[in-house]
Amino acid sequence: MRSEFALRALSPPGYHRANFMNESRKTSLTFGLFFAGTFVFSIPALFFYDPIFKNADYIRGGGFDPIISVGAIFEIFLAICNTATAIVIFPVTKRTSESGALAYVAVRIIESLIILTGVMSLMSIVTLRATATASQDPTVLVMMGKSLLAFHDWSFLLGPQFCAGLGNGLVLGLLMLRSGLLPRPMALLGVIGGPLAFLGGVLVLFGILQPMSPGLFALTALEIIWEVSLTVYTLALGFKTIPSGQVA
Repeated sequence: MRSEFALRALSPPGYHRANFMNESRKTSLTFGLFFAGTFVFSIPALFFYDPIFKNADYIRGGGFDPIISVGAIFEIFLAICNTATAIVIFPVTKRTSESGALAYVAVRIIESLIILTGVMSLMSIVTLRATATASQDPTVLVMMGKSLLAFHDWSFLLGPQFCAGLGNGLVLGLLMLRSGLLPRPMALLGVIGGPLAFLGGVLVLFGILQPMSPGLFALTALEIIWEVSLTVYTLALGFKTIPSGQVA
């Protein structure tokens, strides 16, 4: 322990600050990569799910469909990336607000769990399709498939729409705004865009807007811009400043 203090005392001025800057850059790069992963794994999954989404009688097709399983794998990786973004950045954001940093971790975990429940509903359709027999009532089978698909649709709304608006938008935006880790105008995108995305989810919840409608997209657009700019900035430039009290 004494030797450690001696080394710290003999270190050149600015050494610890430079060392922290290196660690901060690694953190921002890792955070940016995981955040990029949320885009990489979420968008392709929808294409693999097309057979279920576009064919009302999909469940009656018979046989196991590995295409849906590929989409499920993508969403499993999406859930991992979601949680990782909050865990990776926690050591940095907790110095600005530990409760805020914990809130971000909690929201991201909840979002990931909701996403995985949606995956289970679609894989349940695949199982029913693979195990269906000729003696089963096709009408009942189709209704079961529609019920599971409706469950997935609501998981998509309650997960990415609500949790992204609250967590990635408002909570993370406030953390970035207070810490100065990102330029202030960029952080304000999250602070403003997050509540708008959340509002869009509420309007869908009450039937005022339809899922995937232009009105919902308009309310979510600022949140999307915020998340894309956050990803690009942390990958290309890293965090802007170091919150006070982080460097010994």
